[in-house]
This record gives sequence, C-alpha cells and structure tokens, in this order.
Amino acid sequence: MKKMIAWFCLLYSCPQALTAQEQQAIHSETTPWPSSLENESELYTMEGYRLFRYRSPTPKQHDQAITVSTQQLVTLLKQLPAPILLDVQPLIWKSGFFIEKEPRLHIPSSYWLPNVGQGELEEAWADYFLQYLQDLTQGRQDYPIVIYCTADCWMSWNAVKRAAQWGYSHLYWYRDGSDGWQEADLETAEGKPEKFTP
Repeated sequence: MKKMIAWFCLLYSCPQALTAQEQQAIHSETTPWPSSLENESELYTMEGYRLFRYRSPTPKQHDQAITVSTQQLVTLLKQLPAPILLDVQPLIWKSGFFIEKEPRLHIPSSYWLPNVGQGELEEAWADYFLQYLQDLTQGRQDYPIVIYCTADCWMSWNAVKRAAQWGYSHLYWYRDGSDGWQEADLETAEGKPEKFTP
C-alpha cells in the first residue's frame, strides 16, 4: 500500500514529503541493476576484474601497484626517467571513430587509451593496450607507468591489474585521477585518444 501511495505522489506531485521508507520503496523499484548483482562477487570476473558499476568507490590501495596521491605524483613526474602517464578514461567507439561529447582534460603528456579498463576486454582492445605498452616502454617491463582515469573509477584499477598480469612490474595507480589533478589547480591538457585500429 505504501508503495502505491509513493508512486501516486511521485506522479501527481502530492504536497506532503515522502517518508524515508516510501523513498526507499521507490528506489528499490527503479534501481537499474539486476538483482543478480546484489552479490558483490558477481561484480567481478573469475580473474578478478571489475565488470559493472565502474564509477563507484574504489579500494584505497591496489595490490599490484603503488597508489600515489596528487602531491606524490607531482614529485614522481620530476624524477628520471619520468613515468609514462596512461589515461584510460572510457570513450564511445562507433563506426570507426571515437565519439567525444566534451573535451577530456587530463594530465599533460598523458597518452589516452580509452576503454582498456573494461572488465572483459575484446581482443582488439587488448592488442591496442598491449601494443602501446610495448611501444611506450620500448619493451621494458620495468619502466615506470602511471595509470589513471577519474576519481572513483574502476577502469584504471582494471587497467593496472591487466598490465601487471602482462608482466609490467613498475606500476603506479593514481586513484584520484583527473578529478584530483584539477582539484589541486594543476595544469591540464586537452586529451586526444590514441589511434585505434580494430
């Protein structure tokens, strides 16, 4: 009965405020995630890659990389050799083109490799990621690499895990991503995705 009242008020703008219980009833009815995902384990592949809800709170640390703060990253970028910066923010790929709805502002000198942080990666995207890793590091798997996207983004977490499984051993995870960089009022550059040939 309360759900019916809540829906009626939602549709016809009842003046009284909904109770917390009624709001929860609406939320539970309209939540887009299937009930099968209520089990956290089903958010991951058998290999441990995150599959859904990529924009949600991430772990504080990554088991296969050194997690760096904004200030630590600024210091790291002054060292030699300077680490390679990989932005893995996702981007729509359609009919042979990346579709950018708005400019992507990221850390200067970053290479933007969209979509390589998907939980399940098609072969063409895996080849794209691996080829750039090999080219940018000149085949050195111990070369320092920083991987990021935005804050609370599992794409970067997945990409770090994937690079580690391919043997890259000197990895950094910038968990706060471009959001943290911009919040610190640091210089940004407009990103352009690296060429992808499926």
